[in-house]
Amino acid sequence: MEKNLKNKDVTTHTSPNPDHQTPNTKTRIAVIGLGYVGLPLARLFATKYPVIGFDINEKRVAELMSGTDSTLEVSDEILQAVLVDTLTDKNGLLCSTSIEDIKDCNYYIITVPTPVDKNNRPVLTPLVKASETVGKVLKKDDIVIYESTVYPGATEEECIPVLERVSNLVFNKDFFAGYSPERINPGDKEHTVEKILKVTSGSTPEIGLKVDKLYKSVIIAGTHLAPTIKVAEAAKVIENSQRDINIAFVNELAKIFNLMDINTHDVLAAAGSKWNFLPFKPGLVGGHCIGVDPYYLAQKAQEYGYHPEIILAGRRLNDSMGQYVASEVIKLMIAKDIRIKNAKILVLGITFKENCPDVRNTKAVDVIAALKEYGTNVTIYDPWANENEVMYEYGLNSTKMLPNQKYDAIVLTVSHTQFLSIDFSQIKNEKSIVYDVKNILPIGVKNKTL
Repeated sequence: MEKNLKNKDVTTHTSPNPDHQTPNTKTRIAVIGLGYVGLPLARLFATKYPVIGFDINEKRVAELMSGTDSTLEVSDEILQAVLVDTLTDKNGLLCSTSIEDIKDCNYYIITVPTPVDKNNRPVLTPLVKASETVGKVLKKDDIVIYESTVYPGATEEECIPVLERVSNLVFNKDFFAGYSPERINPGDKEHTVEKILKVTSGSTPEIGLKVDKLYKSVIIAGTHLAPTIKVAEAAKVIENSQRDINIAFVNELAKIFNLMDINTHDVLAAAGSKWNFLPFKPGLVGGHCIGVDPYYLAQKAQEYGYHPEIILAGRRLNDSMGQYVASEVIKLMIAKDIRIKNAKILVLGITFKENCPDVRNTKAVDVIAALKEYGTNVTIYDPWANENEVMYEYGLNSTKMLPNQKYDAIVLTVSHTQFLSIDFSQIKNEKSIVYDVKNILPIGVKNKTL
């Protein structure tokens, strides 16, 4: 069933039941997708509502129901405190792979990944599949809330038609929608989901208020109710695009200042003494947000006939940093007369950020690939990364234990806390170089930083 939602006046429809719930109906929430975003959210809602956490990954669900989260976003103690074996009208979290378990919910929150393909084009397949799942159990007056990062318009143009087609219900008459973009920061134990202000929105003004009220009941940092779903979608996608562009700027500065033999971090420290200077640092820009979201906005802009020069230029520059780091390392090795062919190089870190096991879209692999192109032998040490996941995602061997041998070059790509306690004298040769991408090592240890 094709729907031209662009021409619909979604604000003219109202729920036949202003309070959404009858007096005997308790709010029951289904969270679709139990990854880095979905699990912390489901756990939080479960402190006040009955919550079903739904995921198609049987291994993941079994792990969570045993009281353990391998992503380390939710501690075992906190997770076990909300888990229940059977969902009743009492608060609690039940994780399941069965669609039957979510059919009695009245709020469906979709938190699946939205990646890009090898050509950096948005991939909405997980979002469509999740919408199909919800569509099979969607009922009158239910509200479907999307948290996945998308381009402006994706919820109403791509997801809602799927819900209508599968459920045979009419949008903004029989069921309603909302959008509340995730702001999870993987590995951050200080800025947890309830402590980050949440943007909310709804497909009608009334539904916007309901969605806002739902999140406000658990988000202690508060909420910001956007006037439309498209505004909320746009707000999310520019948050990370803005960071991407700013990091691209300092990455370009690093390239310039390296040519001038000026320490970029010293320059940033001096410039940062001004009250309104933005404190961004150079580095590898990966992960499932900053390295992906700009492409969603760029794709939509191009559909409207506009070529986003700054956004794409920032992406190109940041995507080039892996190759740049590798070439800098090789230059340092050549300057010290270190033989490049079959040289032993240790890469410290393969996750996309520090103190986090998430390896999705990590740019450390770009450094590794470039170093291998020079004929070097690369060893990857990362105490946080799952070796099997690294092999599955990238076909690379990694280890959680620091090998007891000496290397011709050591490249720190991720600022894991454990790396600060390494005795580099035990793993360096006399001429070895240490390249510190993150600038966390002492002056006497590193030869150069980005």
